[in-house]
Amino acid sequence: MNSIFLRIYGGMLAVLVLVAVLGVLSLHLVNEVRAGQHREGLAQGTFSLMADNLALQNEVERKRSLVIWERLLGVPLDLAPLSMQTLDAGQRSRLARGLVVVEKTGPHAAKVLRQVAHEDFVLVAQVKQVSEQLARATLYLLADELVRYPVTEQQQRLAQIRQSKGFGFDIALQRIERVGLDDDQRRRVEEGDTVMALGRDGDSIRVFAGLSGSPWVLEIGPLYQLNPYPPQLLILIAFLGLCLIGLVVYLLVRQLERRVSGLEMAASRIAQGSLETRVPAGDADSVGRLAAAFNGMAEHLQRSLSMQRELVRAVSHELRTPVARLRFGLEMIESASTEQARSKHLAGMDSYIQDLDRLVDEMLTYARLEQGAPALKFQRIDLDSLLDRVIDELAPLRADVRVTRGACELGEDQLAWVEAEPRYLHRALQNLVSNAMRHAESEVRLSFQLGQQRCRIEVEDDGPGIPEGVWDRIFTPFTRLDDSRTRASGGHGLGLSIVRRIIYWHGGRAQVGRSEALGGACFSLNWPRQQAPG
Repeated sequence: MNSIFLRIYGGMLAVLVLVAVLGVLSLHLVNEVRAGQHREGLAQGTFSLMADNLALQNEVERKRSLVIWERLLGVPLDLAPLSMQTLDAGQRSRLARGLVVVEKTGPHAAKVLRQVAHEDFVLVAQVKQVSEQLARATLYLLADELVRYPVTEQQQRLAQIRQSKGFGFDIALQRIERVGLDDDQRRRVEEGDTVMALGRDGDSIRVFAGLSGSPWVLEIGPLYQLNPYPPQLLILIAFLGLCLIGLVVYLLVRQLERRVSGLEMAASRIAQGSLETRVPAGDADSVGRLAAAFNGMAEHLQRSLSMQRELVRAVSHELRTPVARLRFGLEMIESASTEQARSKHLAGMDSYIQDLDRLVDEMLTYARLEQGAPALKFQRIDLDSLLDRVIDELAPLRADVRVTRGACELGEDQLAWVEAEPRYLHRALQNLVSNAMRHAESEVRLSFQLGQQRCRIEVEDDGPGIPEGVWDRIFTPFTRLDDSRTRASGGHGLGLSIVRRIIYWHGGRAQVGRSEALGGACFSLNWPRQQAPG
C-alpha cells in the first residue's frame, strides 16, 4: 500500500511538470489564435477587393484578372466551387458573411479563401508571405479602383473602400512631400515603383505607390508583425494551475486510498478461498478499470475451478463405463471355454480400448483449445475441396444415410477460399458431420455461403432435431440430451465443445437451430473470411 502512494506522490510531481507544459501550450495556443486573426486582418481587405471585382466580370474578364493578379502576387490563384472545399461550419459561416478564411499551411504560408458575392465560387490563393505579397497586390487593386474617379473624389472613394472591405490596416492618400521619404524613394514613387519604408517606430513597414495623373501617393500601413504575449504570463498560469491541482489531488488521494484499501481486502478474501468476492467497479477511472479487471480475474478463477471440477467429475464418469466393460471382458475371457468365445470377447475389448482412445484424444484436444490460444497457422483453404474430403471420409460409416452437398453461394470473386487453420477446421467439420450422421434418418446435407467479409458453413440432418430450450447449452462439455442424443448413439459429449472452441479461436461462433429444408438440426459455423495478421 505504501509503495502505491509513493508512486502517487511521484505522479503528483509529474503533474506539476505537466502543468508547466500545459501553461506553455496554452500560451502558444493563444498566440496561434491571435496570429490567425492577424493574418485574416491582413488578407481581408485585399481579397475582398479581388472577389468583389470578380463578381462584376464575365468569364473572359475573370480569367484575365486572375492571370494579372497571379503575376503580381507570385502565387497561384483559382476560382473553385465552394462545394469542393473541405471546410467546417464556422469557416463556411465566415465566407457567407463576406469574410476571408485563412488556413495556415506552413511557418509563414497560408491558404486564403474568399467567396465571390452571390455565387457558389470561392477565390483560393496559396500565399507564402502574407504581409509583403498582399501589400503589393493591395496597392495595385486600390490604384486601379481610384484612377477611375476624379482627383477630388479619390479621398472620399478610398474612405468608402476602407469601410466596406474591412481592411485590417490603415490605407490613406498623402501628398508626396508629407510622407517622409528620402530623395531616392520619392524618385521611385514618382516613376511608378512600389516603395517599402520602415515605420517611425522601427518595428513596422509602410508601403507607398503613386497614382497615375494624380498628386496623391497611396500609403498602406504601418504593417506590424504580431507581438506574442510575454512569457511572464506563464508564471501566473502555472501558479493558479498548481493551486487548483493541489486541491484536486488532495481530494482524489483521499478517495483513492479508500478504494485501494477495498481492493486489498477483496484480494485477501479471494486468497483465503472466497472466490465469490467482488469489488464495486462503476467508475471509469484507472482504479475503476483496475476493479473491473480484478472482478474479471476473480470470475475467471471461479469459472476455471468450476470447469476443472466438472471436467474431473465428467471424466471419471466417462471412464467408468469402458473400464467396467474391459473388466467384464477379462472375466469372460477367463471363463470362456472355446476359442471362438475368447475371440469374440477380445474383439469387444478392442472396441472398448478404441473408445477409450477416442475419449482421451477428445479430452486432450478440448484441453488444448480451452487453456489459452493454440498455435494457429492460418492458410487459404478451398471450401469445395474440404467439404468433399469430409464427405468421402465419413459417408461410408453409415450406408443408410446419404451425405450430400447443398447450395453453395460464392462471393463476388467467385472463388470458394477462406482463411483458416486446416487441421482444426477439418476436425470441426468432421465432428459436426459425424454428429449429424449419428442422428440422421436418411440424409445429411453440407452447404456454405461466402460474402466479402465473412463465411458460413451449415450442416443439416433429417433427424429428430434439438429442442430450442437446450440450444444454449448444447456446446457445453459432456452435455447429452435425454431424447435423441443419448449415450446409445455414441460420442462422449465433447465433439460440439471442440467445435465451439475451434471456431472461437477463428474469431467466429458456432450456432445450432432447426433445419428448414430437412426438419432436423442445423449446425452453422460463422467466422471472418480473412483473418487479421497475428
